[in-house]
Amino acid sequence: MSLTARSSGGEFAQRVCALVEQIPYGRVMTYGQIAALAGNGRAARIVGGIAHYGNPDLPWHRVVNRHGGVAAGFPGGRLVQKRLLEDENIVLDDDDAIIDLQAYLWSPYEA
Repeated sequence: MSLTARSSGGEFAQRVCALVEQIPYGRVMTYGQIAALAGNGRAARIVGGIAHYGNPDLPWHRVVNRHGGVAAGFPGGRLVQKRLLEDENIVLDDDDAIIDLQAYLWSPYEA
């Protein structure tokens, strides 16, 4: 991998982390939404990798899949992510752990 590829990957990861850091209490973003806002709309899986190996102090539990579902690879599992979201008064479907994205999806461009 070239130095340019590594540095741009690093910059992308920094943009991803900056976005995750901004997600407010009680709101969520999707992996794809974060990828697009960070500059690569086709990099949702890369965002997932950054979440899995990234700074554990960031609110990664507020990042969900495009359907509003909790992540299978979340540290501690889906039940931990679900519990953390419920602690923020986010309502999830009990059977599928799905969030109503119309109610909880956040954008940094909201007024």
